[in-house]
Amino acid sequence: MMGHNNSGFSEAGLRRVRDVLARHVESGKIPGLVALVSRGGETHVEAIGTMRVDGDAPMRRDTIFRMASVSKPVTMAAAMILLDECRLRLDDPVDPWLPELADRQVLRRADGPQEDTVPARRPITVRDLLTSTFGLGVDLTLMGSPIMAAVLDRANYSPEAGSAPEPDEWMRRLGELPLSYQPGERWQYELSHDVLGVLVARVSGQSFETFLRDRIFDPLGMKDTGFHVPAGKIDRLPPSYAPDPQTGEFIVWDEAAGGKFSRPPAFQHGGGGLVSTVEDYHAYFQMLLNRGMHGTERILSRPAVELMTTNRLTPEQQADRDALAKNNVHLSFGQGQQGGWGFGMAVRTYRGDYAPIGQFGWDGGTGTTAYADPDNQLTGILFTQVGLSTPDPAWLIHDFWTTLYQALDA
Repeated sequence: MMGHNNSGFSEAGLRRVRDVLARHVESGKIPGLVALVSRGGETHVEAIGTMRVDGDAPMRRDTIFRMASVSKPVTMAAAMILLDECRLRLDDPVDPWLPELADRQVLRRADGPQEDTVPARRPITVRDLLTSTFGLGVDLTLMGSPIMAAVLDRANYSPEAGSAPEPDEWMRRLGELPLSYQPGERWQYELSHDVLGVLVARVSGQSFETFLRDRIFDPLGMKDTGFHVPAGKIDRLPPSYAPDPQTGEFIVWDEAAGGKFSRPPAFQHGGGGLVSTVEDYHAYFQMLLNRGMHGTERILSRPAVELMTTNRLTPEQQADRDALAKNNVHLSFGQGQQGGWGFGMAVRTYRGDYAPIGQFGWDGGTGTTAYADPDNQLTGILFTQVGLSTPDPAWLIHDFWTTLYQALDA
């Protein structure tokens, strides 16, 4: 991995990145990982450890991982293409495309009974979906409330709920719920990206995945990215583990062959459904750093990339997101504290750790992280097969970013 280097990483710094990653694997808490760092046209990849806890097949540069929420920045690009082509506008109501979300009722109190509602002050707009402020989400501040129980059940985020149904039925179920907040009022996580996937499919007349493949994956050469792993590649997918929070024992959350990602899903989750590789994600984030260009081909307009990768939250929304992040560090293991949010990704609005203001990207609950940093023209991507049921993968991700930033030479 080392060798001559004029990219602005120090040799000693890159060694420390490798040593710290290897230490996490040697601890026995992380079976394996693949990390990619890139700066100034130079790319380094580390594949350390094994695919399984109980096997010796090594992690490889082309290992395929479940992205979880690191899907969000990539699936968001589909919506941006429709904006670029004026097939959607930021402040269009979504009612013509998503009639299930027309004429909303809004809870009088966000944690109150589902029947106690007032009419929405205005329709939900495309902008509300893009910024995750349309009025429903997976909301830590509302855990245990009637609306959160309903969202977790209807949108299939709890394992008990089973697989999500096909998109029209999924939307129908969502449309039976009131909103927890008025449209545009409050940043809430997750759900808006899944709704956007349905919106893109209905506007484009194609499945969400087909649109992504035609417009994003194929042009960027993202040959291993999609909503499932075909049979011919399934040996490149490790199991996904969710260690027991009490004992640390490795419990298989999803097996590779025969598992959730071994066949096409009925519902293509924009918020967390992709599988991919470090190379594919590097191509995408490098395109964002290049302001929409991939080689000589334009994928997204420059303003579309700027909208996605700079903070879109109002001061009030920002205050909610800050409070959420700071008051839940014991649950999030310190992740999610960037301050801002663009479209589909976090954007650093204050300097709270080793990364500078303006860094953008996101983390996933299956043990994934991918960010790019325009100031340093830097991309960092780290995938493991260990989910965040224990702090170990979060600590690994934290140490990856700390060592990556201390490896900057110039």
